[in-house]
Amino acid sequence: MKFVAFERVKNGTGASRRLRITGRTPGIVYGGTAEPLLIELDHNALWYTLKKEAFHATILDMELDGKESKVLLRDVQYHPFKQQVLHVDFQRVDASTKLTMKVPLHYSGQESSPAVKADACLVNLVITELEVSCLPSQLPEFIAVDLSNLKKGTSLHLEDVKLPDGVVAVTHGKKNPVLVSVVSVAAEAEAAPAADAKKPEGKK
Repeated sequence: MKFVAFERVKNGTGASRRLRITGRTPGIVYGGTAEPLLIELDHNALWYTLKKEAFHATILDMELDGKESKVLLRDVQYHPFKQQVLHVDFQRVDASTKLTMKVPLHYSGQESSPAVKADACLVNLVITELEVSCLPSQLPEFIAVDLSNLKKGTSLHLEDVKLPDGVVAVTHGKKNPVLVSVVSVAAEAEAAPAADAKKPEGKK
């Protein structure tokens, strides 16, 4: 995806506040061998672009003064109650250096799986995004996960999913985390009365 940025001259809280009043959002680009660069972006264009999943999970083309460079969105600060972006951080991308990024998991096929179709189970999506490490050229926009073979009483683990070439999952010590679990509706119904029975008298 491509977006347009402009170099920001003034820094500081007051300058950023005045910038927001004019419909611009302050930001910064850092990383690599160059010095951090102060930028500003059109707020409305940025607001709607941030709603797109790809803007958060892919390498972006930033146009600045007629030149393009590769960056990643690293942080977004929102106003606590207004529909306003207060600040954005981007990181420069080096084609020869591996990066770490969270990539969304796109699940499909659960409605046609034996767990749902035959046994009327509930499919619980435990993890909806996966942190990965890879070269910039290998970064996927998303990882597709097929759930059409899910069966009652089973779970889908990370090792059950084939990752794209060159992409390695970063699990922070968890060897084989659960991505999807299958829950029997009957089991849930039995668990609810059991939980109610353990409550002290007089409490609802």
